Amino acid sequence: MTAERTPPAGAGTDAGARTDRTGGAAVRGRAPSRRIAGVDAARGFALFGMIAVHTLPWFSEEGEPTLALTLFGGHASALFATLAGVSLAFTTGGRTPYTGRRRTASRWAQVGRAAIIALIGFLLGFLVLPWHNILVYYGVFFLLALPFLGLRIRHLLLSAALFAVLAPFLMQWSLDRLPAHEFSNPSLLDLVTEPGSVLAHLLLTGTYPALPWMTFVCAGIAIGRMDLADRRVQAGLAAVGAVLALAAWGLATVALSLGGREAIAAATPWMSESEIGEVIAYGADPELPTTTLWWLLVPGAHSNTPFSLLLSLGLAASALGLFLLLPRAVDRGLTPLAAMGAMTFTLYVSHLLVMWLELFWDAPYLWFWGQILAFVLVAVLWQRSIGQGPLEKLVSASTKAIARRVLARGGDGTAPRAPVAR
Repeated sequence: MTAERTPPAGAGTDAGARTDRTGGAAVRGRAPSRRIAGVDAARGFALFGMIAVHTLPWFSEEGEPTLALTLFGGHASALFATLAGVSLAFTTGGRTPYTGRRRTASRWAQVGRAAIIALIGFLLGFLVLPWHNILVYYGVFFLLALPFLGLRIRHLLLSAALFAVLAPFLMQWSLDRLPAHEFSNPSLLDLVTEPGSVLAHLLLTGTYPALPWMTFVCAGIAIGRMDLADRRVQAGLAAVGAVLALAAWGLATVALSLGGREAIAAATPWMSESEIGEVIAYGADPELPTTTLWWLLVPGAHSNTPFSLLLSLGLAASALGLFLLLPRAVDRGLTPLAAMGAMTFTLYVSHLLVMWLELFWDAPYLWFWGQILAFVLVAVLWQRSIGQGPLEKLVSASTKAIARRVLARGGDGTAPRAPVAR
């Protein structure tokens, strides 16, 4: 959830610097490249969507889904996870993955990054939050991604497809055998006293189960390995993502209409037609029933089925492609989103603390726009006057220190040179 500027040794990131086109030293104080600004804007848009889902009503007084639920329900967090993969690619060599000692250093740096993010998430677990906290899952995402960081793009995409198809079956199998959604948000104490339950929760039975969600992370790494400055790549992401989302939704709809919905109703007689329809349209809360594998046809958000995962992934890729295609808009009109996206770790934690107060129930729109305005002002002013957000700086400094230590043990004591795009 940190912004990427110059990715040295896969250590953290530096919001105030970038590498020149010759691969030379970072130049502090210059504006980030439009390519990175587009990624930051997409990340800011994801944060905007998560705040909307957490703060605004999901249904109108007439029982119809609100715009916030329709646009962002489940999809904003999926965009976050996809951009986590992009971030991993940027900080481990960009288009050319690091090799040798640099690869070792970058991977240990990612372990440190995962530990810091997960630790803060576990500490927030001591608070009674009204919504689920994705930070602990983020730490697991980064750890699970380590074996995939050296793969080629096509192998990363194949891995994403396999996670999308196979992990949901494992998830459904586990729901009757492992602790199902036992924790709202696991704390550090839970990790110490019930490590097995917490691990099952984070990998398979929680809100953002890491194994199915590796679909987004692997796809994000593949995207981050592409030449995102190429407008053909940008347009391809937007177009292919839209086609993937439409195909996932369309195939799920056809399969459900050709007998899937009837099979679900027969296997789950205690649910009414309207209740089944709500799960199909809006997802499961907290998890899908396990009465039949036909439930895996559901495309609703947070269902973590193959169709749900591919639908959200398609929307995420399309959104990123569109933001990358709008360099002038990013430089001007979307500056607030890009500023928010450059310090989403800090702002997301701030948002969770605001939610902890639970003062938004009576005035959700006031609290929503109040948060957005406050976060935009803080992000823009902080970025212009200081640079990285405080939590981003903590991650960056820690991971750089880890990378330097690993490189020093390698005997050369030198920092890696910037990778050359091919």
